[in-house]
Amino acid sequence: MSIIHSIITTLSKEEKTAFVYNLKLRNKRSDTKNIELFKLLSTSSQLNGLDILLYDKPSKGAYHALCKRLHDSLIDFIATKSFDKESSEEMSALKLVMASRIFFKQDQTYIAFKTLAKAELIAVKYSLFSILNEIYHTQILHAHLNSALNLEQTIGKWQANKLDIHQEDNLNLFYASIQAELNESNPKVADIINRNLQLFNISISENLSYQSLFKILQISNQVAHITRDYYAIFPFIEDACRKIETSERSSNKHLFDHLQILYYLANTYFRVKNLKEAEKYLQAMLMNMHLENKKYYTIFYPQYAVIENLVLIYSGKNEEAIKNSQIFNFEKYKNKQVSTLDLKLTFVVSLFLNENFKEALKVYQDFYHNDQWYINKIGYIWVIQKNLIEILLLIELDYFELVESRLNGFRKKYTEHLKEHNETIVLEFLKLITIYYYKTENIYSEAFIKKVDVLLLNKRKEIDIFTISFYSWLKAKIEKTELYKTNFNFGINL
Repeated sequence: MSIIHSIITTLSKEEKTAFVYNLKLRNKRSDTKNIELFKLLSTSSQLNGLDILLYDKPSKGAYHALCKRLHDSLIDFIATKSFDKESSEEMSALKLVMASRIFFKQDQTYIAFKTLAKAELIAVKYSLFSILNEIYHTQILHAHLNSALNLEQTIGKWQANKLDIHQEDNLNLFYASIQAELNESNPKVADIINRNLQLFNISISENLSYQSLFKILQISNQVAHITRDYYAIFPFIEDACRKIETSERSSNKHLFDHLQILYYLANTYFRVKNLKEAEKYLQAMLMNMHLENKKYYTIFYPQYAVIENLVLIYSGKNEEAIKNSQIFNFEKYKNKQVSTLDLKLTFVVSLFLNENFKEALKVYQDFYHNDQWYINKIGYIWVIQKNLIEILLLIELDYFELVESRLNGFRKKYTEHLKEHNETIVLEFLKLITIYYYKTENIYSEAFIKKVDVLLLNKRKEIDIFTISFYSWLKAKIEKTELYKTNFNFGINL
């Protein structure tokens, strides 16, 4: 696949329009082919013959030069776009530091130190350690020009900040090492975390900065999501949570991090089936989303909506979850792609549990990209769940040929991946629903019921709550009971 094509796929429709407009402004000649090449690669990764298509004759040299210029323009555009979206506080502090250095060069010493002092206030408030390092470095370098500056005190602040930077580096190494171990094998999650905490000399204590505690909680949630083993990670998360609650947070400091923490905690408690605690953290999250004139409301609302609907579904309030999904403005939040995809899949599940199968399939058909696109955007776990719910919907609607096609396609695509990641329970589940659909066994027989019970009881405690929807469907079919009631009863008894 073309590297340029791969870069283009990361752009939204609006970003592609902006990029073309940017190219038009930069093009000094009317015969430049970069816009034409961009449009061609937006629709296809195929490179063969594009030089002839663009120049009406073989022109490999001109074509490769054009590709390089387009590649460089894309990188420049993406970098600039990313720079524009950086934290406003971080950018404000950095601009002040740069301005102060210009003032020093122009011998405007008083203004330079005043500007640095403003930058320091912002950087301290938002724990911007690398910018603080630049501030203290600049202050120390020019200390001889300011008799009012306490050099010893400034050096002390610089040294303390160095320790914070070192701690942040250790947290990054901690995260990288955990990810490497998870990719290599599937050991006990708690052991990995504890061993790496010791390796990088990280101690979860009240003295750890709020942002460091946030980072640890973020890492542990990512690990739990990858392994789907929230139970193994839960004691570790609870410990970090206790330290976070003792760490002070003013209403206007670390609000973004605090909201993300509340989301992580709501999600974790939901995953371990403690719905009351999940709801408590959701309420706290909503309250904090209204602070500072709802500064972060739009950013966090899609995440909040996902967990809120999941809690509603699995606490007996499925109709309310359906109503929430129906009124959710997907177009407004389309830039929050992961959350909106989660919410739409949750919507499909809630309709499925309500036995609105045709409506559920209609919503499902909004997932028009291929599986690889979704894997790149949101990961294998989500894609596997999406495929499973589609198979169950097609079975319910008795679309025989599609069921057969999806079952065969699923096995072909994901059997190896599931075996490598110790997820063979999904393959066992697939066998059982295949038996159910093709009636190769008597599904009401004691032998078949025992197979189902063995599958479900093997991981009774650790089973991911979202997966309950699939298993409860099978239970409902065997017991001839209402699907949602079976799902609810099965869920609360696990």
